[in-house]
Parts: sequence; structure tokens; C-alpha cells
Amino acid sequence: MKQILQNISNGETLLAEVPAPGPRGGACLIHTTRTLVSLGTEKMLVDFGRAGWIDKARQQPDKVKQVLQKVKTDGLMPTIDAVKAKLDQPLPLGYCNAGVVLESEDPFAAGDRVVSNGNHAEVVCIPHNICAKIPDSVDDESAAFTVVGAIALQGIRLAQPTLGETFVVTGLGLIGLISVQLLRAHGCRVIGIDFDNEKLALARTFGAETVQLGEGGDPVAAADALTGGQGVDGVLITASTKSDEPVHQAATMCRKRGRIVLIGVVGLQLSRADFYEKELSFQVSCSYGPGRYDPNYEGKGLDYPIGFVRWTEQRNFEAVLQMMAEGKLDVKPLISHRFEIDKALQAYDIVASGKAMGILLEYPDPPASAPRRTVPLREVLPIPVAASGKCVIGMIGAGGFTGQVLLPAIASTPAVLKTIVSRAGVSGTQLGGKFGFAASSTDVNEVFNDPEINTVFITTRHNSHASLVLRALEAGKNVFVEKPLCLTEDELEQIEKVLAVSDHPLLMVGFNRRFSPCAQAVKGVLEKTHAPGAMVMTVNAGAIPAEHWTQDADVGGGRIRGEACHFIDLLRYLAGSSISAHTIQYAEGSLRDTATIQLTFENGSIGTIHYFANGHKGLAKERLEVFCEGKVAQLDNFRTVEGHGWSFKVPGGRQDKGHQGEVRAFIHAVENGGAWPIPLDELLEVTRVTLDLA
Repeated sequence: MKQILQNISNGETLLAEVPAPGPRGGACLIHTTRTLVSLGTEKMLVDFGRAGWIDKARQQPDKVKQVLQKVKTDGLMPTIDAVKAKLDQPLPLGYCNAGVVLESEDPFAAGDRVVSNGNHAEVVCIPHNICAKIPDSVDDESAAFTVVGAIALQGIRLAQPTLGETFVVTGLGLIGLISVQLLRAHGCRVIGIDFDNEKLALARTFGAETVQLGEGGDPVAAADALTGGQGVDGVLITASTKSDEPVHQAATMCRKRGRIVLIGVVGLQLSRADFYEKELSFQVSCSYGPGRYDPNYEGKGLDYPIGFVRWTEQRNFEAVLQMMAEGKLDVKPLISHRFEIDKALQAYDIVASGKAMGILLEYPDPPASAPRRTVPLREVLPIPVAASGKCVIGMIGAGGFTGQVLLPAIASTPAVLKTIVSRAGVSGTQLGGKFGFAASSTDVNEVFNDPEINTVFITTRHNSHASLVLRALEAGKNVFVEKPLCLTEDELEQIEKVLAVSDHPLLMVGFNRRFSPCAQAVKGVLEKTHAPGAMVMTVNAGAIPAEHWTQDADVGGGRIRGEACHFIDLLRYLAGSSISAHTIQYAEGSLRDTATIQLTFENGSIGTIHYFANGHKGLAKERLEVFCEGKVAQLDNFRTVEGHGWSFKVPGGRQDKGHQGEVRAFIHAVENGGAWPIPLDELLEVTRVTLDLA
């Protein structure tokens, strides 16, 4: 299918061929009929992409601080690699979509016309709570304006207008002109402010008074004249500018205890004096309404009870559509251009020029057959796996870690890259083209059913690891799965049953730290000792918000399962002995992500892991100290090893956490046989201990 992408690195807007997404529970699979180009958000992304490195840095000073901090802790080259990889990820454009449901569960059904915040793509898969049915009397062109209409409506709800009040709308773009109509429908008098005569004329047709800022118009005087000198009841700022003037102007126009709501993007150097004497309220509106950015609402479909939250983002969608159906919101005059999707790049030339209003993209009727979920990226000859002995890879997962870490490591090996699978198809297609995969798909069956693929890499979210591992092993394929191996004891038991078969394939978990040159140097000296050691691992993990998927017990498993397992494995490797006892103590009030783990090993060694989420970013993330026979080894963030009583010869400077070493060892084992890079009993032991601790 065709989809519009934006390359943030070089500013190129692409009409790409990507695999269509597949259906999934709790979501609508939608064939798009119309999408609306957002002149504000999308122009901002296009302009940012086309900006040079210096201008990009100026626009995101907080990101620059993060980069400089990473240079201090991880080194220059890893930071440069991470920044380049991040900027190289294409962004799907668009969030105003109207289409026809292809597949869904209740409350939607195939054939329903719906709106959603889907991208500019022929097929999208959108969770139910971000979809709404289109009334029969509303056509698809009008319906495509629903999402921007909901943005305007949410700002108005926060302003709480009442019949007879006077409001100002500053900035008469799409959202501003829709705001004018919705305020008029509330029974309010409206003053529209802008520099553009055409937009001002449209606002007047919708019943607004207008002020032309570019021709010396005085909005404060206009507000005084319309209200008899009392000031307006509220101001909606829908403009996009770096200037602080819109907020100052809004405060000046308002009556005592007036309301100001920011829907657009403006400078926010507020003057206390502007707000103090009038006791003005100021609020920033968040997108479509309550539920936005809430993973439980948007991703899991958990609605807010209507008795407690009357207007969610979905209900705002429905309200906007109802206003259209009743003729109280007319968006037809806002349409300035129409383009077929094949000519969409012409639309973005107009976006860049700033000479447009509502740009609609039109899509062809759905094909008779199901949309393609796999697209070829290059021509390949059949691969005789058995004869060649090659490691032929199917990659499931195409996130940042896959692109920044694993695929560059795989690229340095003789492995053959066959198919990469991603949920939406965009990231998989981008990484697939960059690293030379033969095909990109959104269907995992393309990997499991392909006889040429003998090795599966799994880098998806943690709750999918166990099921994908089982499917791969049962299909007779070697498996590399990023940690953790699984999230529950039941899942571990199922995996062990499959592995109990004598001729099972190779299984590897991404415990990379043990493959670091620094860790292997420490292991080398410990193997020559005859006394138990004491190890202290300090991990300055940093805070992750409670709503992040890794903190969700059902999805990410929490940070002990999801990340602390790395360090349990590292100490198990260095001790060279099974774990005989283990305990954990969590810090009170933490999200179970600040804890101390105590390990005892059968050879008498002991280990302590301080996994802390409450530290400072300026401190390096990982530090290991090993005490044994009157000697000490200090490993600093996998960049250097210093010995006291021991001598180490490890190239210092560049951080190496062992990712390349683990990948090479795994692929070598696949192609040549021999010992597993990590013995199976250690993989299972570390996983079992981790699950017990968490």
C-alpha cells in the first residue's frame, strides 16, 4: 500500500510502498477514502526535517542537553550513532482519516464508515476508542475534518463558553475557523484575528467580527467596542508563532476573571502583571480530549465512565460529526485543494509554501483481494539453506534497538537477511531497505512458514516473547530473543517442555553484557582464582514514567523482569557457579524499579545488584566492582576496566556492551554448531531467578 512518510534527517517527504497492517483485537482495520493534511503539525515536521543540524538543535534545546549528557556518560561515537539512527527513522504523517472498516469487532463492523486519527495511508489499524462512526448525512470529505474539529472542540470545552458571551479566536487556520463556528453554535459572539484577508473573509461568513493585524487593526480596541469596554469573556489561541504577543494580547482583551485557552503553539514568557490584577485563568488544551496519550484508554480500550468523564476524545469525535450532520459545522468552504494519493507530494509542496487551507488526499476504492501485508525490497534467488549452512534470518520487530544495535551487529556477519516484520510496516520497510532484507511484512507467518528462514530474531514487546519463541521453536527454527525470555512461570514451563526434545533448535536470550570485552577480561582473571568473590553491580537506571509500557506488568513485566535480568546474568557468568539463594528489597514508594538484589552462588561467591531509578543522569549508568583474593576489578560503564592487583589489557574509550559479540557468537553457532554461546541451563536459571524476584 502507499503511505506518506517524512524523513526527519534530510527533510524528504516520501510516498512509500509499505506492507498493509493486519487486523488486531480491539482495533478497526480501515481502508482509507480521505485524509486531511494538517497544515500546522505537518508543516512543522516538514520544516524541521528540512532544517540543518544547527537549526534542528536550536529548535530542540532539551534534546541537545540529553545528547551532551550521553556524550559524557557513553562517549562520543555511541552518541553520534544513536542520534543518526534516531533521525533516520521515518515518521508517518497525518492524523485525520476517514474510511471504511475492513475488519473489526464490536462495536464496529465491516462496511462501517468511520473517522480515526489514522495516518495518510491506504490502510490503517486504529484502536476502537480513537474511531467514531460517520452519520449517513455526512460525506467522507467533511468527515476527514473531524479530528481537527475535536481539537478545536476540546479547547472550547476547557473555556466553558455560555450563551451570550464574547470570545476571541486568535489565528484563523483550520482549527481557528472551526472554533469560530463551534463558538457561534454555543450562542457566543466571536472576534476573529489574523493577518490573512481570505481567512478573515471566511470567518465573517461564519458570523464573526474580524481584525486584520497586518493592516494596523487593533484587537484590543475591537474587543472593547464589542463589549462596551468590559473586555471579552475568553480567548482561544489557535495560532502558531514563537512570539509571546498572542498571550499578552489575550490577557489585555479579557475581562476580569476571563479565560484563556491555548490550542496552538506560541511563546509562553508570561507576564505576571497581565494575569494578576484580573485573576485570569490560563490553560493549555491537550489534543482531542480526555483519553489522549493514555495507553489504557487508547491502547487497551478502557473507556472512562460517562458519569465521571462526559467528553472523551471519542465522544468529541462523535459530537463534531453530529454538528456536521445538523448543519451547524460546515467545513466545505475550508477545502482549498484535492489530490489523489499518487500525487500527494504535490500537496506537500503547497504545505511548504504556506498557501493553502484544507488539503484533502483522495484514495482509490479497496481492491477485491485483501491488501498486501508483504512487499519485496529486492530480488533474491532461492536460498538452499541445508546446502549452504548459512544463517538465514527472519526479524520480528523493527524498533529503535533493532535498528540502532542489533542490525548493525548482524550486518558484520555472513548471515542472510530474508524478511523483517513490524506491526505497522513503516519501520520494517525502512530498516529492511537500509540493511538489505529481501522483504518487509506485517505478518509473522511470513517468517514461521518460510522454509528458507532457519533463524528468527525476536525484538518485540516483552509480553509477546514467549508465544513467538514457542512458535519459532516448534517450527524448527533457531531463536534469538531479546530479554526477557518470558514474563511468567507458566510461559517458562511451556518453553522448557519444547526444549526437552533432544533435537530442539538453538535458543539464545539477549544477555549481551557477558559478551563485553570488559566483562570477559574480568572473567579471565576470575577463572584463575581459587577463592570465592564478592561482586557489586550498581545500575543508575534512570526513571521511566509509570505509564510507559515497560512499567506495565502485563506488557513490559516491570523493570526487574525487563532489564535487571541483564545483571543477574552478568554476575552468574562472572561467578561461574549456579545461584543458590536470592532476595530482593524494594525502596518504599518506588515503582518497583529501585531495588537491591542479593545473590549467593554455590561456590561461595556473593553478588549485590543495586538497580536504582532515582539517581542523577550525570552519573554513568553501569558500574561493576569485583573483590577477590585481595584484588579488585572496577568496570566503568563497559568502557574501561581498572585493576588493583590485577592487570587488564582492554582497549578503552568506546563503550562496548557486548551486542556485537553476542550476535557473532550466536550466528557462528547456527552456522557451525558446537557449544551454545550461553548454556541452556544458565538461560533458564537466570530467567527463573528473575521471575521469582519480580
